[in-house]
Parts: sequence; structure tokens; C-alpha cells
Amino acid sequence: MTPETKLSRHPRLSALLLLAAGALQTLTFSPFSWWWLGPASIALILLVALPLPAHKLFRAGWLVGFGLFGSGASWVYISISQYGNTSVPVSILLTVVFVAGLALFHGLAFLCWGKLAKHSAVRRLILFPAVWLLADWVRGWLLTGFPWLYLGTAQVDGPLAGFAPIVGVHGLTFWILLTGVSAYGLYWLVRQQHHKAALAVTALTLAPWLSGPALKDAAWTIPSDAPLSVATMQGNVPQLIKWDPAYLKDQIVTYLELTQQDWERDLILWPETAIPLTQDQAGAIFEHIETELAPGSTLITGIPWYGFSDRLENFTFHNSIMALGNGDGMYHKQKLVPFGEYVPLQQWLRGLIGFFDLPMSEFSRGPEHQVPLQVGDTLVMPFICYEVAYPDFVAVNARGAGLLITISNDGWFGDSIGPHQHLQIARMRALETGRYLIRGTNNGATAIVNHHGEITESIPQFTRATLRGEVFPVTGLTPYMQSGSWPILTLAAILIVFSRERIIPRSA
Repeated sequence: MTPETKLSRHPRLSALLLLAAGALQTLTFSPFSWWWLGPASIALILLVALPLPAHKLFRAGWLVGFGLFGSGASWVYISISQYGNTSVPVSILLTVVFVAGLALFHGLAFLCWGKLAKHSAVRRLILFPAVWLLADWVRGWLLTGFPWLYLGTAQVDGPLAGFAPIVGVHGLTFWILLTGVSAYGLYWLVRQQHHKAALAVTALTLAPWLSGPALKDAAWTIPSDAPLSVATMQGNVPQLIKWDPAYLKDQIVTYLELTQQDWERDLILWPETAIPLTQDQAGAIFEHIETELAPGSTLITGIPWYGFSDRLENFTFHNSIMALGNGDGMYHKQKLVPFGEYVPLQQWLRGLIGFFDLPMSEFSRGPEHQVPLQVGDTLVMPFICYEVAYPDFVAVNARGAGLLITISNDGWFGDSIGPHQHLQIARMRALETGRYLIRGTNNGATAIVNHHGEITESIPQFTRATLRGEVFPVTGLTPYMQSGSWPILTLAAILIVFSRERIIPRSA
């Protein structure tokens, strides 16, 4: 049975500790990168929540989630208030609703945890990592998903990074959870004077943390001997004028001027919607670019697409990226941001407040199984903004490409922690796939990331500049690209089956 503790008899203190434990996880991510707080947060959650009766666990989980998303995803307020033409009180209300809604995933996960484990402390400890992990996975796809703030992402700079190409971000999250569980279990074993068992648990728990750094330089993929010369332009166009027709010419001139010295580069990258016109209106711009590009050069740019879709049987907009010059291909974004790129239930929400009428919020989702872009002889898989946050989506689509690019406009998030988290997420995708990644953004951080997830070149935020460097296309697939997250998700499901009451007695 899970014994009552002094802490469990003080609900207000317990609530504060659960909120704090969730907020501690935000500090594991960029720009703070205190990755060691991940296991500490989990141990604190268990210290408070493990003794609670099952009917109180929903509230406990919701508080953890509110602490995490209230601190780690509150940057959405900037999008709503500064760029959504929405009053401060309504912006605060919508942000609280957003955070509280995301916290429901943790609340429901903790409720399931209590229902499955009942009152058994052993079953609760075994089930905790499995239930949390499956809740993370559900959060990543339900209602288009919010695959943000996964604990494993913080390990791109931590000791477990070497395992990312093998097990992916969910596998790293699982071991962080297991480490927190082990820390709590060690506390109990030492109190019960089971010193040999405590030593065994310590050795098993620390093994991946100690061996991970040795795997960081493992050669899962093979870089080409011939690098591509790269330049990517950061225009730093203010978000408030992005879609203003009066500033259209200025934006195009900005990117042309930034590219002036780099038309002979193998690959030139402009960010998301760098051309704020649809492709059918940008013919003159394309012609000018084609005349400037050297014979072996390719320019890839973000641009909205408008036309008739056979798949949708209608005219529609896509948020897209296309290749010009010594390249070919068009990619339409598949993972759209709710309210930013499309409005759910728009027949009721359009017109209520400014936030539901953001510019270019009528995009349609692109088709599945799109082919990579062609850059000379290199296949390049593009991802637009939010898409790079989906680990399995990136791993599957990158199989046929030797290089990754991601374009974004993080101007929506201002000077918040959101863009820092976004870059860290992109770095994890490079690490998982063993591929170089070029990140082109409107206002930062623009960067080149190598196949070990390390930044080799970058431009500071909020500067107008050109980044230059080299990337090496690779061949081969990492283990994670071949299997995806299914092995670790299957393990989580096995733990749930193993922890049934018929296998582990109620009294354990």
C-alpha cells in the first residue's frame, strides 16, 4: 500500500510543489539547458503524488502540466496579444485556456496511472514511466498534436544524447522518467536498509548516463566527401508589416540584397514565406532569381501556394517551399498550426476576436508522402516551422534524403523562450536522423546543425544578416529512422500489462 505522508496531509503545499516540479522541467530546455533537473523534477512529483489516493491523482497531474506549460509554453501570449490584435484581458484568458487545456493530458495520464496501479506502490513506480510516455505520444498527434516540451529534447546537450539516434526523443524521455523513479526507489530502499538492492538499482540507472557520451560520435550515417556550400538569409522583417502590401517590395529587395554576394553558392535558403505572394503572382520575382543564380546554384524559398487541388477538389492555399535554379520541387506543409494557419470550427470562430482572423490563417494541409526537393544531385527533405517538432514524422520523411532543411518565422513569439526551444527541437531531429540540418528563419535563430546535433554556424536573433557555411549530405539510416518510436512505445505497453494486479499482488 502507498502510505500517507506528512506532505500528503498538506494539500496546499503539495499543490505548490507539483506546480514547481512542472516548472522545473522548463528549465531543462533551451535557453536554460539545466538538463539534470529532469530526473529531479520526476523524483519530486513522485514524492508528492505517489502516496495520494487514486481519485486525487487527476488534480496532481493537472497541476504538474499547468506548471510545465504555464512556464514553458506561455510564449503563445505574444502571438495572441501583440500580433493577434486582441486585448490584454482576452489574451491572458486565451493563454490560460491554452495552458489549462494542455495540462489535461497530464491530468488524464495521472488518473489512468491511479486506476491501473490502484494502491500498490510497486505498481505505481513501474507504471509511471509507461503512462507518462504514452501520454506524451498521444499529445503529439491528437487534434494535430503539440509535440513540444518532451523531456528527452533537453538531452541534445546532455549525457544521453548518444542514444538519440538509437531510441529517439521518446526513448530519452523514458530513461529520464526511469531515473526519477529510481531516485525515489533508492530513497525507499535505503530507508528499508536494502543496501545491495540500492547499489544494483544505482548501477543500472547510471549505466546509460555514463555510457551515453561515448556514443555521441558513433558513425550511424556516412557524410559525403564533397560538401555543399550554403548561405541562408535572415531578413528580420517585423511581423506587423509581414503581410502589408505597402512593404512587399521592401521585403523582396531585402532578401535580394542579402543574397547579392552568394548567388554562386550550391544552396541558398530563404525562410518561411520570405516571398509574401502566392506562387502564381511571383513570376517576375522567379525570373529575376533565375537570372541571378549561377548555373550550379539552387535557391529554396518559403512561399504561399494557391491553386486548384485535385486531392481537395477545390481551390486552396498551402504554406509551401519551392526550389529554383539547379534544383526542383515543391513541398506543401502537412502539420498546420491551429489558429495560426487554420482555424478549427471557423464557421463559428471567424470574426469573434482578432486572433481568429490572423493573416494567412486559411491554409490547407499538404498531401502525405511528398518527395524531397532536388538540389543538384542531392535530395533535401524540407520541414516548415512546426513540422520539425514531430520526431517520427521527420524520421520517416527523411529516409530518402541526405540533408534536412527547416524554415520558420519565429517572429510570432517575439523575444521569448519559444524560438530557443524551437532551435533545440530542430537540433534533436538532426541528432536522431544523423543528418545535417539547415535552419532558415525570418528573425532567428538561423543556424547550421551537424549530424551530431551541434550548431556549427549561427546568426543571433533580431539581426539582418547572411549565414554562410558548409554541409555534408549523408547516406545511411540511424536505428531510430528504421524503427521509429514503436519499440519504446511497445515497451511502455508491456509494462502496463506486466503490472496487472494478477501479476503483482495488491499488497506490494
